[in-house]
Amino acid sequence: MTATHGQHMADEIRQQPAIFADLLATRDAIAQVAATVAQRRPRFALLAARGSSDHAALYAKYLVETLLELPAGLASPSTTTLFGAQPDLTDVLLVSVSQSGGSPDLLEVTEAARKQGALTVAVTNTADSPLNSAAELSVDVRAGREQAVAATKTYGATLLALYLLVDAVRGGTGEQAAKLPELAETTLTSGQGAVDEAVSRYRFLERMVTTGRGYSLATAHEAALKLAETSYLSARSYSGADLLHGPVAAVDADTAVLALASQGRGGAAMREPLAAVAERGADICAIGSAAADIPAAHRIPVPTCAEELAPVLEILPVQQLALGLALARGFDPDNPRGLNKVTRTR
Repeated sequence: MTATHGQHMADEIRQQPAIFADLLATRDAIAQVAATVAQRRPRFALLAARGSSDHAALYAKYLVETLLELPAGLASPSTTTLFGAQPDLTDVLLVSVSQSGGSPDLLEVTEAARKQGALTVAVTNTADSPLNSAAELSVDVRAGREQAVAATKTYGATLLALYLLVDAVRGGTGEQAAKLPELAETTLTSGQGAVDEAVSRYRFLERMVTTGRGYSLATAHEAALKLAETSYLSARSYSGADLLHGPVAAVDADTAVLALASQGRGGAAMREPLAAVAERGADICAIGSAAADIPAAHRIPVPTCAEELAPVLEILPVQQLALGLALARGFDPDNPRGLNKVTRTR
């Protein structure tokens, strides 16, 4: 391992407070897109994405269902690309989420949905991407070029952009997000010591379960992906609601559980399943503004914010943990083996 390993990932994690500030300063552009969506009054929302963007889309699904009270679902791109399905999408909102805007399957899904009557919105980090051209409307997440293969700043920026879009559709002004740049800076600096302790605690671990409920479920899924792709851990993510069904059988004293829990209904719902997991001897690391309320062996606190914005902050120590574990285990998280920045699927 060289001194430069992980430098891009570290830099890009640190850039997020400034990126959040920039997004908030340019919120009017997102609000214009939202005004068109609100005017069209969609009856349903579909979200299309892959990889980390799929986790951001799951977050958006919770936002749409909770803040807009519209039914929402995650699209299955292969129904279009492989099976040629052409459902009637009249009065449906399709939001395609892609950091690069270059994935062929998402491009095809967006083009097909537009032909079938959907209002299409592309949310990308590449303003001149094919996906942006295919969609009727587009939102630029403004994260700048990401050099590390593992998505960090683009993921956080996408979460905030999706929140600002949904909030504006309901007539919001983004005021709940106003302090996010400051809170993100606090999260990255004040939590670093606890992250470093977690790295020392889990550096020789081979198996981890990540879990959360509500908005934080997206963070749990993204945490498992980040740990798997940078540290090569065997990491699986589950909803806290499902943890006590089948998955709990695989949890024992040799398993670490990364639990996302922030103040609000989702975090409160995590207490019971985590108490049961703790009884099985699992080592629980709680991350979030409700970490102090969770039965855990280790805690990484996160500042309190509106529950629907918690994933924007929760993911920051997760990214720091993935970076630290990768380096401690002798890997270069900037260049995970077998991965490319843009994955082209169909």
